[in-house]
Amino acid sequence: MGLGRSSSSSSALKWLGFVTAVWVQSISGNNYTFSNYSDALKSLMNLTQVELNSLSVAKDVGKAFGILAGLASDRLSTPVILLIGCFEGLLGYGVQWLVVSRTIQPLPYWQMCVFLCMGGNSTTWINTAVLVTCIRNFRRNRGPVSGILKGYVGLSTAIFTVVCTALFSSDPASFLVLLSVVPFAVCLTAVFFLREVPPATSTAEENEESRYFAVFNIVAIVVAVYLQSYDVIGIKTGAVSVAFASVLLILLASPIAVPFHAYVRSLNLNEEDVEGRVDEPLLRSEIAEETEVGAAAAADNELPPSPTLLKEEEKSHGGIEKKRPVLGEDHTILEAALTVDFWVLFLSFLCGVGTGLAVMNNMGQIALALGFIDVSIFVSMMSIWGFFGRILSGTISEHFIKKNGTPRPLWNAASQVVMAVGYLLMALAIPGSLYFGSVVVGACYGVRLAITVPIASELFGLKYYGLLYNILILNFPLGSFLFSGLLAGLLYDAEATPTPDGGNTCVGAHCYRLVFIVMAFTSIIGVGLDLWLAFRTKEIYTKIHASKKVKRSSGSVR
Repeated sequence: MGLGRSSSSSSALKWLGFVTAVWVQSISGNNYTFSNYSDALKSLMNLTQVELNSLSVAKDVGKAFGILAGLASDRLSTPVILLIGCFEGLLGYGVQWLVVSRTIQPLPYWQMCVFLCMGGNSTTWINTAVLVTCIRNFRRNRGPVSGILKGYVGLSTAIFTVVCTALFSSDPASFLVLLSVVPFAVCLTAVFFLREVPPATSTAEENEESRYFAVFNIVAIVVAVYLQSYDVIGIKTGAVSVAFASVLLILLASPIAVPFHAYVRSLNLNEEDVEGRVDEPLLRSEIAEETEVGAAAAADNELPPSPTLLKEEEKSHGGIEKKRPVLGEDHTILEAALTVDFWVLFLSFLCGVGTGLAVMNNMGQIALALGFIDVSIFVSMMSIWGFFGRILSGTISEHFIKKNGTPRPLWNAASQVVMAVGYLLMALAIPGSLYFGSVVVGACYGVRLAITVPIASELFGLKYYGLLYNILILNFPLGSFLFSGLLAGLLYDAEATPTPDGGNTCVGAHCYRLVFIVMAFTSIIGVGLDLWLAFRTKEIYTKIHASKKVKRSSGSVR
């Protein structure tokens, strides 16, 4: 009986940890909220657009130090990593609040860059703690875990925007209070519940996980649709706005029912003496089957090759010469960097996230230049559609790999085409183009993030994936510097007129027209790179498709 209670508690604790992880991710997208208070910083510090964009670059540079969090994830416990992230965020965004609220005098420019960098880096610690722990707890369902958590990151900007609008009428200083205090409080909650627990070991447990993840997906979609309706309705004042925010918080809290249900269900199952329960065998007796399935799993980058397969390969190579890894096998960072495919992936990722970040970081000034007073709706729309881009692209691309082995980079190419069209429409500044552009940029940016993550693991393996991923996300600060700091900043200042207080301003469609045209051309380059990568990796995706068919057939035989 004691064992049953322990099993029930373990299951409930695992899901309670995942719920707190969802809450953490739903408030960890503060790197994407710069547009909500950037104009206040610009006017308060009398900055030019280049100087303001350099601040946004400093924020993104913080992500470049995410490699520290990745290295620490194997040495420090989850609570310690969470605490580092939440205290760093409290300091970074707290100082920005002190400046914007005029509690203290504006700091020297370089010091503001440091604190924005700290705010940006804080999310790398938080995200690393959450993702690594949850993937280890649910290692048989890595796809749903990644999709759900990344999806909530995409929604976080809209969540912050809606709550701030309801409580503080979009006041920039109050918004920074939320960015400082809310992540700190939520992370402190997660410290007590997010732990590594034993993963599922039976088919029944795996099926249960799949059912619960379906519930999380449904709740996430409901939250996204609800947030979008807030923008469509357009009523953002008074009791209606407060009521809307209250219902949003209830929706975000609703997944807490999952660990409660898991606990009650486990208690009921433990009271029954279920005989004949078959756990997944740890060893397979048939060497031929082991070799076949092991090779297929290795091609799919989900499991290492079986010992039998390794011995056969060693014999075939005489155990002397070390063969250079091919696509689909584990690569070290150096081995990956020596391949053409890595740099094609790296540059295509830069074309997508670099231009997307430029729009996100400058959305406040873009909207003001086009005559909009309330810019929060565009920030919110990019966040919400970024969620749909992330959660749908992962599922759809996985479906077509299973169905006919469609190379995943093709979906990146498709998103880049749509993004180029969006930039051209925003350059023309036709009525409604900014609304359309916000949707397109948000969705395609989300697609790029969700698709590139599995591509890297499929091409270069999982053994060194943590470090590989952190090298790929160097594109965030690099793209922010090139497209936001240099391109958008310099071209905006060239069109702007000086103001008496030493800053500058620009009103009209011409302010960002050339910026959008250049980014549309960059997106077309990204399309070409993605198509080239899809052509080069067609064979590996054919193998992955074949391996998935082998697994399904072997599973049905059993």
